[in-house]
Amino acid sequence: MINAACRKKAIDIILYFDKTGNMEISNAAELLAALGHESRLAIFRMLVEVGPSGMNASAIGERLALPLATLSFHLSHLSRVGLIKGKRESRFIHYSAEFGTMDDLIAFLTHNCCQGKACLPKTASCDSVARRRGDAIDREHDATN
Repeated sequence: MINAACRKKAIDIILYFDKTGNMEISNAAELLAALGHESRLAIFRMLVEVGPSGMNASAIGERLALPLATLSFHLSHLSRVGLIKGKRESRFIHYSAEFGTMDDLIAFLTHNCCQGKACLPKTASCDSVARRRGDAIDREHDATN
């Protein structure tokens, strides 16, 4: 049986997207607001850089020189909005970026940029989730051949 906290979290995640799977403006604003704090942005960028393997909370705190109470507050906030996830491993919590949420946010921000014209080289490859995922598969295929 799913406990109430897990059910609420699942419902909260579902509410981030409309029924077609697209992010809504209020949800994007909430994610951007969470990243609008210097410490939270530093935490998120570090977790993105280390990749899916993530790192434990104490290592994050050490690398960013954040007091544990401050770190806990920011990790909780990022987790609540769905930008990171935590997994308990023994006495530690291991955090990693939620790459799907990041991908959806980037797609939302760059959707139909400049009315579909390639205006910025760095965003041209980020105009849709499908395109970025397709490009990643193409790069992976090229690397193996």
